[in-house]
Amino acid sequence: MLKKNLKMNQTFNTYLVSDFDIQQREAFFKLIDENRPRLEDYFAGLASQTKTLEDTIRFVESIEQKRLDKTYFPFAVTDIATNAIIGWVDVKNTDWRIPKAEVGYFIDQQYEGKGIISRAFSYVVEYVVAHYGFKKLLCRANGKNMGSIQVALKNGFELEGTVRRDYRTTNNELVDLNYYGKVFG
Repeated sequence: MLKKNLKMNQTFNTYLVSDFDIQQREAFFKLIDENRPRLEDYFAGLASQTKTLEDTIRFVESIEQKRLDKTYFPFAVTDIATNAIIGWVDVKNTDWRIPKAEVGYFIDQQYEGKGIISRAFSYVVEYVVAHYGFKKLLCRANGKNMGSIQVALKNGFELEGTVRRDYRTTNNELVDLNYYGKVFG
């Protein structure tokens, strides 16, 4: 049951969690470019599609059709004081037969450890469950990525298992991924 014309717009402390606006493409590129070394292993697809500003503009332009198709929902976490995008939460790999989806997230390295992405993640989860009616959400995390694991656990997601050799990094390494899930309704 989809609700019409509802936009994500949640403010906490000095941060805003909102639907990603394609006009933010340069700020988005800056976030990725400044965090590229750490994103390449955990967000290999996104990192490879946004190597240059021109690549990022093409990626951002493709987002609009994916939103219309209801297959991809990106959200930006913005520092209100600087207007910089400092974090990203996206809902992807939707399966409307269940309905379920995967949630991905990351935050700029200098904002890590402050609980910002955990709170943003919580708002996005609440929003997409209420707005789109997802019955299950999942997160995938490399077992070495303790920050990502803590975000999932803090938000009530439970370890469902480890899938061996499930993800290829930009260095072409196959790694195991832990799957964390949460059911709703």
